[in-house]
Formats: sequence, C-alpha cells, structure tokens
Amino acid sequence: MDKMDLLGVVTVISLFVSFFLAFFLLTVKTAHKNSNRIFSFFLIISAIDISEPLISLITDRPSNIGMFRNTVAFLQIPAFYLYVLSVCYSDFKWKSKYLSHLIPFLIVNLVLAPRFYSVDLASKLDFIVNRQNMMELQFTHWLFHFQIVSYFTAVFLLLRKAKKLYLENNSGESLNSYHWLFQFTSVLGVFYLVVILKNIFKFSDYPYISDWIKIVILVSQLFIICWYLYKALNNPGLFRNIDSKLKLVSDLILEENKIDPETLNEDLLKLKKYMFDEKPFLNPALTIQDISKEMNVPVRELSVLINHQLGHHFYDFVNTYRIENAMEMLKDSTKSKVTILEILYEVGFNSKSSFNTAFKKHTGNTPTEYRKSL
Repeated sequence: MDKMDLLGVVTVISLFVSFFLAFFLLTVKTAHKNSNRIFSFFLIISAIDISEPLISLITDRPSNIGMFRNTVAFLQIPAFYLYVLSVCYSDFKWKSKYLSHLIPFLIVNLVLAPRFYSVDLASKLDFIVNRQNMMELQFTHWLFHFQIVSYFTAVFLLLRKAKKLYLENNSGESLNSYHWLFQFTSVLGVFYLVVILKNIFKFSDYPYISDWIKIVILVSQLFIICWYLYKALNNPGLFRNIDSKLKLVSDLILEENKIDPETLNEDLLKLKKYMFDEKPFLNPALTIQDISKEMNVPVRELSVLINHQLGHHFYDFVNTYRIENAMEMLKDSTKSKVTILEILYEVGFNSKSSFNTAFKKHTGNTPTEYRKSL
C-alpha cells in the first residue's frame, strides 16, 4: 500500500466517524442543543478539511470548489471556541456579534478572488505550481497560524475564568468535566501546532516532510474524534453549570462601595448554623445560588463572605463540611463495615479522586490511612 492509498483509507475512516458523530449529535434528544449543533458543525468542517486526499484520488485539477474547501478551515477554530463557550455557560444563546468570527474566512476568499477564483484553468495551474511565490497563499497560511494562536489563547483564558467561577459558586459535581475539556483543548492545541509545522514545511525546500506530517495529522484526528466520542458518552452532561452573568469575587469587591462588618458577621453566623443544621453539602450538585435562596441572602453578599472574607472558594468551603462529616463516619465503630466509596457518596462527593484529594488536603492523610490510624 503506497502513501496515497494509505491517505485514502485513513480519510474514508475519518470521514465516516466524523459524519456519524455529527449525525448523532444533531439527532440525539438533549437539553443542550446549541452545544451539540456547534460541535457537529466543527466536525463537519473538519471532515471537509481532511477530505483533500480523497478528492485528489478523483481529480488532480485545481478548481474553485477545491480552493473554497481549503478556506473552510478558517471556520474550524472559531466553531471550537463557540463550542467551548456554549459548554461553559448554561445561558449561552446565539448573538449577532458571533458573525464576526466569519471575517477571516471572508477575507481569505476575497484575497483569492482576483488571481484564482476569477481566472481560467491554466492560470489556476500556474498559481498552484508556483504557490511558494504566491503572496495570497502565504498570507492565508500566516493568517491561519495567527488565528490558531489567538483563538486557543482565548479558549484557555475562557476555561480559566469559567473554572474560577465554578469554584466560587459550585460544590464540585462536574469539576472532572472541566479537567476533561481542558485536556481536550490541550490535545487540539498540540494538534494545530503540528498543522502549523506541516504548513511551514509545505513552503520550504522539504515539501515531502509536509506530506508525511499530513498522514500523522489524519491518523491523529481520527483518534481525537474517537476519544471525544468515548468521553462524551461517559460524560453526557459535561458541566454547563455556570451562568455567564456571574461575576468573579475580585470584580464584586471592586464594585462594593462599603462592606458592613456587622452584616458580614451576622451572615457568617447564619451560614454556619444553616450548614450545621440543614447539611446542604450532602447534595453533590449544591451551588451558592441554592444556599442563597434557602438563607434569603443575596448571592453577591454570600459570595463575598465565603470567597473573600473566609478566604475559601465555595468549592473548598463545602468540601470542608463534607470531609468533617466523612471523618465522623470513619471514627464511628458502628460503621466500620461501610466502605470508603460508600462514605464519599453519602457525604456529597461524586468521585473517588476528588474525595481523596480534598481529604488529604484537609487531614494530611488519605481516607484509608486515616481509618487505619484510629
């Protein structure tokens, strides 16, 4: 099997998996349709982008459709950014300003119009043969590289802010999903860095290296898509718990003209009593909004109280009560037969890793070591 046959086989498999997953996301019944639709679009655009080896087996003549297919790549990363945005924030809605993400795609097609789209076949062939000297192609590749760097920077900043908001307002039910999305973004980031490397060799004196890197990219993309499918099926909810209107505590502090110490002390006593009497921390999906509603204390005041005055994220604040409750259960001789896994679920955790991390942070020991030391 030569290189072109291998590219053709890998491309067919990748296209099948991509379109199958896109079809699944578009048809599955879910409350998170926007996220699924955006990621379906991302998969379809990615599939169109990687279809070049298959098209090359059919025809090697340059065409307007072929060049347009290449420029569709400028829609991939904006689509991924919007997907991350829609997953991070539960109140995500389509806005007209999102159309601005089409600008690079439109610019590239306008740049290519004079000397490619509007000329005859012979001129198109000359354009492709002399691509290393064509300013239009050099411009499109540099713009694509700039787009990769700028968008992935924006995605990582978005994830950092979303995670901080989550820690300040939620108690940990879906923190693992944040970690996964960060991993997924990191993997895609490395993938696109390899794409940049391929493009650099494409315009160098070693274009054959670019062809071999292309094979690596096609195979890698197949595994990335399959990995996403596996993770999506095992984490169908992702996190989708943050309201985009929520503000970081640091911003709330700047907006506060004056914080009344007496009010804060009253709220603190009220909060401690509520946590001790009602034990809301047993709910793994507990949010600061839930406590605010039950205590009749504004969310912003409660957030400043916990995250600023007490110096703990809401996530750590709630986990402290969960760990204290778990410690009592581990000390209870009547519950010596209760497994640690049963205890962690009973006190409000939903994963062994987060329970062990929080327990060791609070006590200096793992739950097993703590039980043995009693």
